[in-house]
Amino acid sequence: MAFLSVSMERISKAQIKLVKSLQQKKYRDETGLFVAEGEKCVEELRKGFELVHLYREGENATRTEIEQMSGLKNPQGIIGVFRKREVLNGEPVAYEITDSLALVLDGIQDPGNLGTIIRTCDWFGVRSVLCSQETADCYNPKVVQATMGALARVRLYYLDLPAWFRLLTTNKQAPATTIYGTLLEGKDMYHLLEGEATMREAQKSKTIIIMGNEGNGISQAVRPFITHPIRIPSYPKDAETSESLNVAIATAIVLAEFRRKE
Repeated sequence: MAFLSVSMERISKAQIKLVKSLQQKKYRDETGLFVAEGEKCVEELRKGFELVHLYREGENATRTEIEQMSGLKNPQGIIGVFRKREVLNGEPVAYEITDSLALVLDGIQDPGNLGTIIRTCDWFGVRSVLCSQETADCYNPKVVQATMGALARVRLYYLDLPAWFRLLTTNKQAPATTIYGTLLEGKDMYHLLEGEATMREAQKSKTIIIMGNEGNGISQAVRPFITHPIRIPSYPKDAETSESLNVAIATAIVLAEFRRKE
């Protein structure tokens, strides 16, 4: 693959130090940069982000230098440094849902889960993901790697979710919005979505799906805004089983069902 628009300058000690520092959110925030590794991931991210530096083993970096910069146990031989997008962060007034379906993440903390959710959103055409400020940083290298480049096509916004939901639900100019939230005490998702009245309502409105924290679910501050609490039923109905599903897997199941019903 060609990266002709990016300088392939020989790496310096200062650059190695910079790339290593981007493993930490503090330095990603200070520099406005983030790092990705691997040919596929770097190439996909170039479609949505500015590639600032590129280091390739055997061209402008040695194996040792790549290993010094890498956050992976088995470095893939290519590291890209990208410029972050300007994003809303804590401003609840500026974001308006434009797509028919949006995802809200309330306190997703595991970087692997977040990365997998972003990749799943890309697959199902969900382009807007609204995150609580407690949700993991989407530019965390572990998140970036798990997205496999999907971060280039899915936009994440970090908001004060309760404040944003209050604005959304009290704004008479905003389009009608149906808000689904995954709760253990929710109604069977498949039965609920089969209901003609529910589907007619959903078709006339924007749809938001809320997924909660891995251990505690959707926060108490966000729960009151849910209009349709749902759950993914286990099978068979009364069999002993795990307490809950992994949140990334649950997100995939829910999005697949909502897209199937469109």
